[in-house]
Amino acid sequence: MKINALTVDVEDYFQVSAFAPYIERADWDRRECRVERNIARILDLLGRRGAQATFFTLGWIAERHPAVVRDILAAGHELASHGHGHQRATDLTPEDFYDDIRRAKQTLEEISGREVKGYRAPSFSIDARNRDWAFDALARAGYRYSSSVYPVRHDHYGMPEAPRFPHRPHPDLIEIPPTTVRAFRRNWPASGGGYFRLMPYALSRRLIERVNRHDDQPAVFYFHPWEIDVDQPRIPGIGARTRLRHYLNLHRMEDRLDRLLGDFRWGRMDRIFLAE
Repeated sequence: MKINALTVDVEDYFQVSAFAPYIERADWDRRECRVERNIARILDLLGRRGAQATFFTLGWIAERHPAVVRDILAAGHELASHGHGHQRATDLTPEDFYDDIRRAKQTLEEISGREVKGYRAPSFSIDARNRDWAFDALARAGYRYSSSVYPVRHDHYGMPEAPRFPHRPHPDLIEIPPTTVRAFRRNWPASGGGYFRLMPYALSRRLIERVNRHDDQPAVFYFHPWEIDVDQPRIPGIGARTRLRHYLNLHRMEDRLDRLLGDFRWGRMDRIFLAE
């Protein structure tokens, strides 16, 4: 059985990009941070299933909750970067983007004492608008791989013309996209907490099986700690689409993850894609 890559984007509920119009960045420190308890639950679940994962962690989270970093490493998982302040790459200048990814890498490495090899842009925000300089910046900052381009069509992100499987957009950097399936001349998402919560579990399992068998490729699956947190505070005033996407089937997520961990083998991004 092929080993697939399990990834967790370590951010809290109030840092979600879709909530940016409703929650001021200056208010983050005054919000109840629930990431520690959610990571503890995820680590327990992975431990019971004997699965390993890569945790793309915000520098902002690591600075305030260094125990989260230590717990991830102690359980044998990979620590990777989600940038520092959860700002979309498309909202930053090339200089500000470089400063953000360099600061996050330095913060994570100082806390962990280990090299941070991987990066994932918030909201998969490397696309046709910034790819000419974003990959150069990542390589210059010392990252060895990225998982920042989702080759689908979406209203908030996506580059549907991008390759579906690992490739080198820069000589010193591998891009490892989240998993898609190809059907009806279009790429369809087969990875991600929101899609995973929306689709019947049997369909999610079939899509991953198809990538493993038909494409002969490992899948790259991602989710967020807040997606197992049914009791997280509800944000008032948000639009209907945002409310549906964020809160749909949170109560089912942990059980579905448990089934997913039992149905497939799961490992770390670095060990699957950087094996030498």
